[in-house]
Amino acid sequence: MDHPYPYLDAPVPIAFAHRGGAADGLENTAEAFGRSVALGYRYVETDVHATADGVPVIFHDPDLRRLTGRPERVSQLSWADLASVRVSGAAAVPRLDEVLHAWPRVRFNIDVKADGGEEPTVRVIEAAGARDRVLLASFSDARLARIRALAGPRVATSMGMRAVAGLRVASLTGRRMRLPESVVAAQVPVRYGRLPVVDARLVRHAHAQGLQVHVWTIDDPAQMHALLDLGVDGIMTDRLDVLREVFRQRGLTSLDNS
Repeated sequence: MDHPYPYLDAPVPIAFAHRGGAADGLENTAEAFGRSVALGYRYVETDVHATADGVPVIFHDPDLRRLTGRPERVSQLSWADLASVRVSGAAAVPRLDEVLHAWPRVRFNIDVKADGGEEPTVRVIEAAGARDRVLLASFSDARLARIRALAGPRVATSMGMRAVAGLRVASLTGRRMRLPESVVAAQVPVRYGRLPVVDARLVRHAHAQGLQVHVWTIDDPAQMHALLDLGVDGIMTDRLDVLREVFRQRGLTSLDNS
């Protein structure tokens, strides 16, 4: 399948390992990514924060409390400080450059979680020669604008929360949106609070604008089937085994060894 952005030059629907498969224990670690690749996943969703000395690291939360029991914020620690921290007592916090080099065939969906992470993340992606196998994401539209300015139009991006809200309204009114060139996907939850986001109309409207629709974070097999029936282009899951089985049942080919 040809796509102007090599990141999406793959069969759809895409199976994404959310944080490397967070339901199985460790998240956003080399161990988690290795497990997801062993299960056939070739798309991994992950998160980046920058340390105090500008090293982008793979970590979801702004602080270490939930995963390590320590109160410090990632942005307040140097890489030398963070290198000794262990997640669940065993796994190290990986650097983005380590992960990109360790899995050169994997495509990474990278959520830049905080201001200040934009330049370090783009710098590492450029140094790794990984522009064609990453998609850069953020909830913040302003942060995404800075990312696009730094990365240029060649690096694929998704939509921030305001843009997603605009897409939802546009799907209801039939209005076409003006989007930056590098926007290739709407990555969305099924709903925001009580407000539904993903339905057949949104999927059709996104497709009419040349956008894929990737939905997070889906762990229930019935919901996976329902979304695939709607025609979504990707599902992000914490339950790697569950999504793998759904893809097997439907004869889908985007998981290796499925």
